[in-house]
Amino acid sequence: MKREYVAGCAIGLLLLLAGCSDTPAPPADTSAADLKAIKDGEIAWSADFGAKDVDRVLSHYADNASVMVPDMPILNGKDAIRAGLKDILVTKNQTISFTTVTAQVAKSGDVAYTQGTYSMTMTNPKTKRQVAERGKYVTVYKKQSDGTWKAVEDIDNADAPAAPVAMAAAKRNAPAPKKRRKK
Repeated sequence: MKREYVAGCAIGLLLLLAGCSDTPAPPADTSAADLKAIKDGEIAWSADFGAKDVDRVLSHYADNASVMVPDMPILNGKDAIRAGLKDILVTKNQTISFTTVTAQVAKSGDVAYTQGTYSMTMTNPKTKRQVAERGKYVTVYKKQSDGTWKAVEDIDNADAPAAPVAMAAAKRNAPAPKKRRKK
């Protein structure tokens, strides 16, 4: 009887110790929800650029974000980003749209990135003619304390120099050159 009592106490003590372990449970996997939030955010962000709403566009950036676009110095912080984007967004005939191609969230769940393509039309300040540009971008996101995702690094570059709109459209619609026959 004494042996059974000691064995029962030992098993009970082991169960008690196992329940008091300092090992925390792994965090819940939120990667699918995070990816959806980021992709949905980029769709809204592209629409905000289309609406030319500087405040809504800025709402997608963290306070300490950096934006790197061609032919401009790095825009560090929301004040610099506002100043840089305001000139771009108020320009007549300016359109910008972008599409996410790839999105990844780190296993830690606190950082993510997207890659995608963009297209833009604008008026060239020198020639006063409308030009079109296509390119690609990478945006790095950081999860904020409120659970939202904000861009902390945003960089884009053009595939080629901007071309006059009529020329860009003609290139897209032009038939392929004929191959010459060898004689």
